[in-house]
Amino acid sequence: MSMFCFQCQETARNQGCTVKGVCGKEPQTAALMDLLIYVSRGIAILQRSLREKGITSDVTDHFLMDALFCTITNANFDDAAITGRIDKGFALKKDLVARARKEGIRIPDMPEVTLEAAPADYQVIAQSVGVLSESNEDIRSLKQMTIYGLKGMAAYAEHALNLGHKDPDIHAFMEEALYQVSRNDIAADELVALVLKTGETGVKAMALLDKANTSSYGNPEMTRVNIGVGKNPGILISGHDLKDMEELLEQTEGTGVDVYTHGEMLPANYYPAFKKYKHFIGNYGSSWWKQREEFETFNGVILFTTNCIVPLLKDATYLDRMYTTGSSGYPGARHIPARKEGEKKDFSELIAKAKTCKPPTEIEKGEIIGGFAHHQVLALADQVVEAVKTGAIRRFVVMAGCDGRMKSRQYYTDFALALPKDNVILTAGCAKYRYNKLPLGDINGIPRVLDAGQCNDSYSLVVIALALKEAFGLESVNDLPILYNIAWYEQKAVIVLLALLSLGVKNIHLGPTLPGFLSPNVAKVLVEKFGIGPQPELN
Repeated sequence: MSMFCFQCQETARNQGCTVKGVCGKEPQTAALMDLLIYVSRGIAILQRSLREKGITSDVTDHFLMDALFCTITNANFDDAAITGRIDKGFALKKDLVARARKEGIRIPDMPEVTLEAAPADYQVIAQSVGVLSESNEDIRSLKQMTIYGLKGMAAYAEHALNLGHKDPDIHAFMEEALYQVSRNDIAADELVALVLKTGETGVKAMALLDKANTSSYGNPEMTRVNIGVGKNPGILISGHDLKDMEELLEQTEGTGVDVYTHGEMLPANYYPAFKKYKHFIGNYGSSWWKQREEFETFNGVILFTTNCIVPLLKDATYLDRMYTTGSSGYPGARHIPARKEGEKKDFSELIAKAKTCKPPTEIEKGEIIGGFAHHQVLALADQVVEAVKTGAIRRFVVMAGCDGRMKSRQYYTDFALALPKDNVILTAGCAKYRYNKLPLGDINGIPRVLDAGQCNDSYSLVVIALALKEAFGLESVNDLPILYNIAWYEQKAVIVLLALLSLGVKNIHLGPTLPGFLSPNVAKVLVEKFGIGPQPELN
């Protein structure tokens, strides 16, 4: 069976994975994901028609979010789970058709809407509805850029929804965008506008999640995070979902089981609401791609709340203590079901398992400093502005985005080390693990690495940049002494990039490679219009 996937930075030869995903995704899994997206497009087209008549559906909104989210790179490797979503999608599509007919709404005559299939036919049908079904290279590039942006947006919208925050406009746009990319007659200039609109809506999604997180758990604050270990057995929580973090801490309190963060969950340490838990020890390990060795030495239970799963080696010992929840999934790992209305997820199985495990093996000691989201940085605004005016801070360098396992990623460590001592790094996302443990010092008490948090907290970096623009009376954020050197890996980074472009940010350096899904013509437009470029030289 063949496949074609080029949605992440690791894609083979920077052109596309055709035999097996570099991420570990099997061809049949890729096919199921292609079909799930196609079915989701049909659902979105129907719901768009219903929404035009004032008919909305939480069920549809939630389905589309989850379908988009679970197809993000490294999120779900479980064929059965993805197949179940396709089954559910076909059933939902039938319900929407019936509702539209009942309301006298014309059913759009589009193949995404009319497609019906039995499970036995899924793999065959999937071969004709994937990425390469669009023959025009430039149209394909723009459509896929939109879809990848939607995947990142869906992730942020789902995290916000889990905390009770929803923006109907975001869901309406998802439907509209999926309808537009399904059109056979759409022109390139229309798609360019759609890509930028995707970025604009991405800003809304990140702002919504920021509001959800801070209203629930307080504003992140400067925090020294322990990277050593305690003496009790532990649960290591990975991913991005802070609601899962909250419920896990509540249920482990007083059990003799400690909780640690890994990867993108590190910023949970910065929120005031979580600091009351004495069994919340700190952060264990580093970036997502190190999990094969770090999960072995952790010895305890691992909980994936979102993506960034690395397929296990054959001799791995932690599958029986690995759990997934939300949109994540992995064959052989136990999946914690979604919380029912008014109830919490049940983590009792994880706690019982953890009690049978050995305490973590210490792999490092010390602290790392973070918690510099917009509220904390703006509290230091006078100090920062004064440092810029006196020349103590000459430049800010935005090094947000994703980490990855390619050897070329060492560039970001070398770049941070090579920066002049009067440069301050603004970061968010797991890219920070390339330099957040380096002894880079401070400038007049301001750390030279200001970590805003998770990849969605790139929103904080935008707020900070806009505040600095106002403080210095500048016309544009592009007039600030800011260099953008952003690392990317998967689709949440894509929506961050599109968000920055929609805000008019120019001259972004993107690496370690430009996306494989950019056709030469589309890449040329981004270079000429927005100044997108490769990694800057070390200086």
